[in-house]
Amino acid sequence: MGGTTLGPGGFGGITGRFDLFKPVIAAVNGLALGGGFEIALACDIIIAADHARFGLPEPRVGLAALAGGMQRLPRHIPPKIAMGMMLTGKPIMADEAHRLGIVNEVVPLKELPAAAERWANDILECSPTSVRASKQVALLSQGMPLDDAMRKSYPLVGALFGSEDMMEGVMAFAQKRKPQWKGK
Repeated sequence: MGGTTLGPGGFGGITGRFDLFKPVIAAVNGLALGGGFEIALACDIIIAADHARFGLPEPRVGLAALAGGMQRLPRHIPPKIAMGMMLTGKPIMADEAHRLGIVNEVVPLKELPAAAERWANDILECSPTSVRASKQVALLSQGMPLDDAMRKSYPLVGALFGSEDMMEGVMAFAQKRKPQWKGK
């Protein structure tokens, strides 16, 4: 069995979504092991409490990370490190996950909600149309040669040009004011 289907949204409603171009932030407090780690890996940004642990321990109980963990982890970190984690089932701490580039930020537990909200607010400062287009290009161009990825047509980039948000951004920049995004 090469893969598995877990329904339209996959495990946790997100691991099987390949058409979700809105940003998703994971705020991890504690253990993100197995399916929890797979859900976090399916997110765009991961903020972790300093005591959080991440790993795919499935081989230790005769299972495999079938909700995308085996495919996503080697795309996030060097293959040898990913293989070491996947083949031993050993977890890593939040600071190591941050060092490896799995986690965007590590904070004390009491700061976790505020840190996740800060990241969300930083995204909200940007045009929703631009954010969706950026995510679509990043996801759909993975694994493609650079020249092919740059020549490819992306529907949300097409929608961006001529959008109200693009016009508002240009006008706000020229007028030296904060843009008022509409997501259109």
